[in-house]
Amino acid sequence: MGTRYLYIARHGDADAFGNLTDRGREQARLLGRRLAHLPIEAIWHSPLPRAADSARELNIFLTGKVTVGEAPELLDHVPYVPTPTETPPAWVPFFDGYANVAADAGHKIADSLTARFGTAGIDAIAGRDGDVHEALITHAYPIAWLMRDALEAPPQRWLGLNSANTALTVIEHRFQLPPTIIMFNDMGHLPPHLQWTGFPDVPRP
Repeated sequence: MGTRYLYIARHGDADAFGNLTDRGREQARLLGRRLAHLPIEAIWHSPLPRAADSARELNIFLTGKVTVGEAPELLDHVPYVPTPTETPPAWVPFFDGYANVAADAGHKIADSLTARFGTAGIDAIAGRDGDVHEALITHAYPIAWLMRDALEAPPQRWLGLNSANTALTVIEHRFQLPPTIIMFNDMGHLPPHLQWTGFPDVPRP
């Protein structure tokens, strides 16, 4: 029975309209170079342009012959709306007035995400002798949800897990074993000026 390796990354830097910037394209190309030596057989991306364009930039360095496909499960969405008692005080304004219909729709996408790419996704390698290597280009919230799922953490714990643009997260799935998180939010392939740490950019003395 093979092992399923998921190389998960947030899209590159995007503008206010959701399109990749020149900075974002450079970030995606550098991620592609980092993954180029791996036997990746498919790149799955969110339907949104910033993720689709990042996947195409990535593919340039993965021989240009890797299957690139859209996966609706990777769409940017709120995977779980916590109850008032589960919500950290800083997040209360974000969820204030959040409609139940929108919350239910987001959670359905989250369920389909874990069914396809989470622990239940191990079915993808059933009956295969070799390993499976897939790249997922998505958004911060789906990455947080996949991390939470791999850790079997409570659903509200997707809050507080953030991912930088094109930072790399790797999750490994082996048959009948819990998922293994190899790395999370790694920016080693990016030079300092392309990394995002969550801190404001200030000139150094």
